[in-house]
Amino acid sequence: MNSIFSTTRSKARPEPGVHEELEIELSGCLYPLRVRKVAHARSIAVSADTLKGEVRITMPPYASMAQALRFAQSKSDWLAQHFAKALPPLPIVNGAEIAFKGETHLICWSPDFRRTPVKQDDVIRVGGPEERIESRVIGWMKEQARTIYEDDLADYCARADVDLPTLSIGDARRRWGSCSGRRAIRLSWRLVMAPPSVRRSVVAHEVAHLRHMNHGPDFYALLDRIFEGKRTEADRWLKQHGAALHLIGAPER
Repeated sequence: MNSIFSTTRSKARPEPGVHEELEIELSGCLYPLRVRKVAHARSIAVSADTLKGEVRITMPPYASMAQALRFAQSKSDWLAQHFAKALPPLPIVNGAEIAFKGETHLICWSPDFRRTPVKQDDVIRVGGPEERIESRVIGWMKEQARTIYEDDLADYCARADVDLPTLSIGDARRRWGSCSGRRAIRLSWRLVMAPPSVRRSVVAHEVAHLRHMNHGPDFYALLDRIFEGKRTEADRWLKQHGAALHLIGAPER
């Protein structure tokens, strides 16, 4: 039988807004249960974060913890099915394959290679301690992403006739890119693994937001004018393959 357990060891009163640590048992496995109250939520919602290996509950401020936990319990079979179907994380190790600009590259490690990864044709060579392969390759990918995204931004900002924004590199799992009202654009480093047309569609999308902070007709008219590809095809690719990009180098569950 699936159950919810408290893993809090201290009897001290928790800080305001901080819930006790909880776990939910699904098909014999324990998963952390994260509960969060959201001001604009109108109902209780539960989801399976298969990348982090945890169950998330969002709830309105007026809902009770008891209601939230009962709702999670009622969805236990559905949650168990999601975790059962989830693909495992893909570690970045010697001999593994990783995409770069949409093309498959082999990770090749040797203690004789330079610690900083070097791309040679379809091989990424990396040295240093073998246990640091993943962190070094991800660091290198982020550096490559920044350089590539800067070029993309310069191109699309010129087309849209807007000033270059501040660029930051992130790893959000729910958004590939974002644009703030302070003229700052944030892009996921993982887009550097996608085909160039897919990556550039996201960059063009955020640049269009520099003029239109909405998704109205004017926004899409500008996006279609500055983006040279078919954005519907790029969107379809991300829906089909985006989850796989997030599994690369993800922590083991």
